[in-house]
Amino acid sequence: MAQLSIDLQALAANYDILKSKVGAGCEVACVVKANAYGLGLAAVAKCLQDKGANSFFVATLPEAMELRMIVRQEATIAMLNGYDDEYAQLYTDNKITPVLNTIDEINTYKKHANHVSEKLPAIAHIDTGMNRLGVKDNELKGENFDNLDMKALMSHFISSEVKDDTINEEQHRIFKEITSQFPNIPKSLCNSSGVFLHDSYHHQMVRPGMALYGLNPTPYQDNPMHNVVRVDAKILQIKTVKKGETAGYNATHRFDGETTLAIVDIGYADGFLRNLSNKASLYHKEIACPIRGNISMDLTIVDLGKVPDSDMPKAGDMLEVIGSHQTADDLARKAGTIGYEILTSLSRRYERKYINP
Repeated sequence: MAQLSIDLQALAANYDILKSKVGAGCEVACVVKANAYGLGLAAVAKCLQDKGANSFFVATLPEAMELRMIVRQEATIAMLNGYDDEYAQLYTDNKITPVLNTIDEINTYKKHANHVSEKLPAIAHIDTGMNRLGVKDNELKGENFDNLDMKALMSHFISSEVKDDTINEEQHRIFKEITSQFPNIPKSLCNSSGVFLHDSYHHQMVRPGMALYGLNPTPYQDNPMHNVVRVDAKILQIKTVKKGETAGYNATHRFDGETTLAIVDIGYADGFLRNLSNKASLYHKEIACPIRGNISMDLTIVDLGKVPDSDMPKAGDMLEVIGSHQTADDLARKAGTIGYEILTSLSRRYERKYINP
């Protein structure tokens, strides 16, 4: 069985890096949606809570309710995908903070707060150019949140991983202009990469996700974060093929000589993207072993031709998929995607192992 190892000490160290970057006056709220980016919500949330995190962001109501069973009752759980009045009692009973994305959501939630005679927690989301969720431009003009306990006004950078993109400063200008009418409500703009752009962007709360899990928030320079994730796949069979034979579905690779192969127990059902077929490698110690043919649902064919006979692995040995020789960001580049997709694709089939709990 393929193994997914999560280094909780590295996760905790990454939280400390982000805390030191923003300073004591800014809260580091942790984004743990999508099963904590594939690493396992329970273990990740408990680790971050032990480091001092008290605010967490998820995407959906089921994620929020699962997280409420894990973290302390006084922790803030913010749900990014908005407020649905059909489930009003679930928000209240589980102390879930909705991120309000439209004026209709704001007004409906305020009515619910009046109905329960309680100042309910909320975050308002302002669209400063992403054109995804959030209220636009001057829609908040004249709005008041008197009967709500406003945890923050937030927006989201479009291009924070591109250091010199002028759209970052323009978004910040728009955000400050819109939020200036609410001087007493905390502000939040930065995702992981935004934290490293400029101190003035930090405001009272930042919302890192990928940086916590070891992805590089500064692709224009060396990764300042510690590697959290390791994936290893087990060799199920060693075989030798002859010149002219092919590998996998649709025969997308033909061997030009006799070759030793390892068949390993990882495939696209495990989140090992099919687009890595004939592009990426797995590692045996220091040696890159190329993938041959199309990745299957449960299996991948790996070329051991560069491995000396004296060091040839055997069935039952493990090959490195993500680790010291190849990061999730490295795999993402080979797949033509981003590290986020590599991590969040990690399926629940993995045997998860938590290191340094």
